[in-house]
Amino acid sequence: MQTVQDMERDKTAQAFAAHLALVGTDVQAWVNLFAEDAIVEFPYASAFGSPERLEGKSALYNYMKDVPAQMQNLIFTNVREYPTLNPNILFAEVHGEATIAATGRQYQQDYVMRLETQDGKIVHYREYWNPAPVLEAWGDTKNLRQSFNAE
Repeated sequence: MQTVQDMERDKTAQAFAAHLALVGTDVQAWVNLFAEDAIVEFPYASAFGSPERLEGKSALYNYMKDVPAQMQNLIFTNVREYPTLNPNILFAEVHGEATIAATGRQYQQDYVMRLETQDGKIVHYREYWNPAPVLEAWGDTKNLRQSFNAE
């Protein structure tokens, strides 16, 4: 029989798996994984003139709504999850690849992600990535900002 802590850890892992499956295919379903007041952080995004912090489902949707069209065939591989003592917090390392519509270039990135859930919903998500492959794939910051509705 599973403990309450094990069940919470499973919910967190399920939310993370759904995050990876939906972010590049169905942004509305992806946003529904989040709590109403969720916080999403991309600490390096400000280097490109994009927000590094988004708050609430509406802001998430507006920022990410064009990802499936702009980051074509987005896939994640080499997923390594690192549960913590807190069953609602998970760290992960993930490799992502996509074709960038604005340039036709291949994007490859290694991410470090931190996800926190409450009652099965994502309440806080932070994603670290290397800015160099971003600029290489998008070609310039204008293309990047347009892809993420950050103009």
